Amino acid sequence: MKDIIFDNFQNAVSESLLRHKSILDIITKLQESNARINRAVAKSITNCGCIEVCGKKQHIPSEDNTLDIESLRSCLSTHVKGKLCDNCRDVIQNEIGNNLFYLTCLCNTLDINLYDILLKEYDKINTLGKYSFR
Repeated sequence: MKDIIFDNFQNAVSESLLRHKSILDIITKLQESNARINRAVAKSITNCGCIEVCGKKQHIPSEDNTLDIESLRSCLSTHVKGKLCDNCRDVIQNEIGNNLFYLTCLCNTLDINLYDILLKEYDKINTLGKYSFR
């Protein structure tokens, strides 16, 4: 069922893209949409204030040789404090949606199936599990 949703989305994007057909247009629009996501997150911090960034060095205990992956996970932080308000969440979701649109456009132009990429990444995560550091 989920592959049908991805395929339908990819087909709908293909049918709706008229103006930005050139790969140069697509990759620059993808980059622009990426910047708009970053800007929306920054505005959530600096304009709205619903979230804060409290960045500091990640502390990983090195003296304890028995540190397991779950313990390591609890030591690391996202540096985000607070929760997105409804307005900021909507703006960021819309920007991520635009980004998905242009990412799908790029896939279509290069004859790549987005669902296949998702499956490959999912398989990598499941194969490597907690040991897949990126």
